[in-house]
Formats: sequence, C-alpha cells, structure tokens
Amino acid sequence: MSSPSKPRILLLGEIEHEPAREEWQALSSLAELVSPKATNRAEFLKESKSGALDGVVAVYRTFGSASITGRVDEEMVKALPKGLKYIAHNGAGYDQIDVDVCTEHGIHISNVPTAVDDATADTGVFLTIGALRGFNLPLVNLRKKQFRGATTPSLGHDPEGKVLGVLGMGGIGRNMARKLRAFGMSVQYYNRKKLSDELADGAKYVEFEELLKTSDVISLNLPLNANTRHIISTPQFHLMKPGVVIVNTARGAVMDEAALVKALDDGTVASVGLDVYENEPEIHPGLVSNDKVLLLPHMGTYTMETQTAMEKWNISNVRMALQEGKLRSPVPEQKDMAN
Repeated sequence: MSSPSKPRILLLGEIEHEPAREEWQALSSLAELVSPKATNRAEFLKESKSGALDGVVAVYRTFGSASITGRVDEEMVKALPKGLKYIAHNGAGYDQIDVDVCTEHGIHISNVPTAVDDATADTGVFLTIGALRGFNLPLVNLRKKQFRGATTPSLGHDPEGKVLGVLGMGGIGRNMARKLRAFGMSVQYYNRKKLSDELADGAKYVEFEELLKTSDVISLNLPLNANTRHIISTPQFHLMKPGVVIVNTARGAVMDEAALVKALDDGTVASVGLDVYENEPEIHPGLVSNDKVLLLPHMGTYTMETQTAMEKWNISNVRMALQEGKLRSPVPEQKDMAN
C-alpha cells in the first residue's frame, strides 16, 4: 500500500534571510513546499482554479505578495484550494486579508505581532523627534549644498514636557511610549479597551476626543479596518491643539491624506512624520512638496534582525498548523474560532 501523500504548503512572496530559509526548507519533512507560477492576480486565480495548487493546506504570505494575488477577498478565497485551512501573514498589519470572509470559509489567519514592536517603535521615535525639531528642511537643504538654507530655518521644539497621545496602545504603541518617556514626554492613550495598570505602565487612559484636544504629539498605532479607515480626518483635525505634531507608522489610510494636506497648509498641524501612505507607493503630492513633512518609504520593520525574526515567527505559525492543527499567533478577530 502506498503511503499517503504529504500536505502542501504554498509560499506567496519571498523568504529573504538565510536563517529563515533554512527553517522553511526544514518544513519539507512535513509537507511539500510549492510556489505559484502566476505573476499577477488574474494568472493566480486561473492557476488556483485549474487545480494546480490542490492539496495546499497552509499558505505563507508576505506583504509584497499582494502584487501576485491582490487582496485576499471573497473572489480569491473561493478560488483557493478547498482544503486550505491556514494563512500565515508575515506582518503585524493584515488589512490585505478579509478576515470575515476567511472565517466564513473556515480559514484561520495569523499575523506576526511582537517581533515588529522594537523596530517600528524606533521608527516612530525617529519621526517624532524629527518632526518636533523640524529636521526635514535642513536635511533637504544640506543635499542642495546649502548649510541651513537660503533663510534661517524655523526653530523646532523639545520633546521634554510635551504630551504624547497614543492612538492604539498595542505592542508598538506601548514600546514607543516607553522610549519617548526617556525624552521627558508624558503619555496618554486611547484604546478600544482600557489597559491593565501593568500594561499601561503609567500612561493615562483618555477618551478619543480628549486625546485629540490635549496631545502635543499624536502617534497613530492602530490597525486598519473598516472602523479605523480615515479615523483622522477634517473633523478630528479641528479638535486638535494648534501646532500639533502627528506621527503615523501604522497604515496610511487610518488618516485622510487630502485632509492632512489642508491641515498642514492652514497651520492646524505644525508638522508630521510619516512612514506609511494611503495609496502606497504613491504619496500625495501635497505631502511631498511640504517642508514640514518628514517622510520615510515604509521602513518601520526594515532591519536585518527584525525581518529575520518576522520570517522565523511566520514559519513557526506554519509549522504549528501542520503539527498541532492551530496557529501560534491567530489574529484577534479569530481568537474564539474553533480549530
């Protein structure tokens, strides 16, 4: 009697770091490792519907794999192999996946939470200090061989004594709050739920509108979903303190970029530090042209150590799915979903 065939694991995207590649290859003892031939969504849908990916029970996907599949939505889920039970997403944010649709079809989703915290928070600290101090324009002028520009740049502001308002006090928000306390900032936060005293670590819980009205710096650290899209727009800018500084390392679409440009132009917002954008890789021209905007091209987790740790974490989700029938870090929306 022939032995039963191994289950299959589908790799969407690349595993880029050697220590993680070794761990991925080690999964070949448990499953057949496969990759799609498709290079765009139309081709991938066709390939999946053809049966070429039948037998796949788990998927390892990267943020960049959206260039192949597009969003994991109803159309995509219906085209995926019927036996697929797990999608392991290599990233903290997973807005590229319609979790509700996946839940309806019995597909379990995981993300990579804590491995991203330090690097993303460090990026947030950099953007906070850079935006407060107004470092963008001097950096630009130096590259034009103008030491401080044609005119003396405006004075910046010290972080000491300022109030940091964290919108979304998850792992990244807490990490960033802890680091910015070392610069003399006090911390308040708004969350879906008030944290325990231990997790809050001295940060004050306030309601959403109070955070907007009383923070000197507002850091956006919340996931993107239907409830948080454009949670910061014109009405919210009107509530903020004049001269507020805003930092976003979460997802671009939690803030209305067009409204942000207007708020910068009329002086409501003094400066911003951005690592994410509403329509990446496109950036609103009103942000690119504004000297008060410090920009990074989505570099939050862009370190060797963090990306290697993320890849290893995501592989561990796949391994646990195969060996134990559950995921190491299921997304919160599925915490009560039966295996």
